[in-house]
Amino acid sequence: MKALVLAAALLAPWCCNRTEAAPIRCPGTNTVEMRACAEQSWQQSDAQLRKKLPQRLMRQWHEATKALCSAAYGSYKDGTIYPQLMVGCDDRLNRALLQEFRPLERRGSP
Repeated sequence: MKALVLAAALLAPWCCNRTEAAPIRCPGTNTVEMRACAEQSWQQSDAQLRKKLPQRLMRQWHEATKALCSAAYGSYKDGTIYPQLMVGCDDRLNRALLQEFRPLERRGSP
């Protein structure tokens, strides 16, 4: 009987006390949240560009932004902030290109 009570006490934390991860809040107050927010922003700008560019150009755009961002932030490559810097750079370049499409949209072009 003691063994059964002991086993139940040891298993209780796994079976009944599940805690869910806290939701990510943007703009983020820690590295995990900031990186998640940057990723969400990039995904949004990337999706908008995919609607405007053919797949071949989108592939070339990704190659170009990766090369440019790597050159800009290469000195941080071994740091924990590097992935966030890269995603942020990609997002800013995406948004800059999207800005270039805005005057064309007002005229009725894609």
